[in-house]
Amino acid sequence: MGSAVVVSIPEEIQDQRVTDDVPVDQNKNKNKTAAMNKFRNLFDSTRDRIKKQDMKKIFHSIKLGIALVVVSLLYLLNPLYKQVGDNAMWAIMTVIVVFEFYAGATLSKGLNRGLGTIFGGGLGCFAGSFAQDVGGDACASIIGVSVLVFGGIATYLRLIPSIKKKYDYGVMISILTFNLVVVSGMREEKIMALARERLSTIGMGFAVCIFINLLIFPAWASDELHHSTVQSFHNLANSIEGCMEDYFSSADDKKKNKSDASFSSCKAILNTKSKEESLANFAKWEPWHGKFGLNYPWNRYLQIGEVLRELAATVLSIKACLQSPRQPTSGMREAMKEACQMGGSSIAWALKELGEGIKNVKRCQIEGVIVPKLKLVRQEMSGLITPSKLGVIENGDGLAMASFVFLIMEILEKVEELAREVEELEEAGRFRTT
Repeated sequence: MGSAVVVSIPEEIQDQRVTDDVPVDQNKNKNKTAAMNKFRNLFDSTRDRIKKQDMKKIFHSIKLGIALVVVSLLYLLNPLYKQVGDNAMWAIMTVIVVFEFYAGATLSKGLNRGLGTIFGGGLGCFAGSFAQDVGGDACASIIGVSVLVFGGIATYLRLIPSIKKKYDYGVMISILTFNLVVVSGMREEKIMALARERLSTIGMGFAVCIFINLLIFPAWASDELHHSTVQSFHNLANSIEGCMEDYFSSADDKKKNKSDASFSSCKAILNTKSKEESLANFAKWEPWHGKFGLNYPWNRYLQIGEVLRELAATVLSIKACLQSPRQPTSGMREAMKEACQMGGSSIAWALKELGEGIKNVKRCQIEGVIVPKLKLVRQEMSGLITPSKLGVIENGDGLAMASFVFLIMEILEKVEELAREVEELEEAGRFRTT
């Protein structure tokens, strides 16, 4: 019988084969796990933000319903109806028109409506009384001329940007009230009674709006502006970190799709101007609450928002470098990888520090730490785009790398400008030092 030959493999070789194969699988599993965790965290944060916003909308809807029930009591209860009569409809109209999502918007519209009613009603009473004193055929002519003059002047005022921005609704209400009072009143007594009754019912509706909107789960425009500004800092920091990771990694389809995701938050920041202007306008009307006192410098948030949008546009320009068919060689990337990644991490760190400082209303070490560090990184990166570093520009390799480095330096400069804007906010807002 033949004997079986047994070939044994040394344990050292077996271990070597195992250790050679395992790291590849482990790296793949780590990459998949990291990608899944990042996607799961992004999904959870988005879901929580949507849920929170939906709950605010539900509370707002319930509050509006409560306010309408309260003002409807002017009709439903006979003692109240005898006092106000059909003028109760003005209270209901006031609630529907004035009751806004943010407390500052409700205050702005309510005060504009009240002031517009007083101003328009007062002028209407004066014009109507003067027309009645003249009497005869001239009465209708005086009323017509007064309507023409007042309507024309008030409409012109609505076209002035500074007035339109804050008092457009009040001027419109003054036109409406003036016309209703001066045209509807045939006698001086009736004119005064009409203006008084309408003003009283509007005051009732406004009081109900203020009481319910400011005391029951209020939604502050100032808080929304504050949090959205802080979130923009963190979104830009994460986008820059993602750009660096994508640029110095293998450029396969998955990485390109990932880079597109890195730029989505920058695109959202570019469309925040109108929202921030509205929130800042409403925030100026809000009373002292939480961390924000009277005369808080909300205009500084608009200036910071402008710089953030400029920074987001510069970050978006890196997308052309990532998707360009002309890419630097792997050797050139490796030679500049450490310096570029250090610059990207410094930018992300500075943005997060500035965002946390605004979030906590606390002073950052801007002139002492942040700005000097950014200047030092910019000086070091300026040495990368030299002929000795880039070599001879062939096939656009050196030019592609120089473009990427130049954009990083532009971002560093924008972050320095942003840091100085935040420092001015700290001074104007009297941020605490500890």
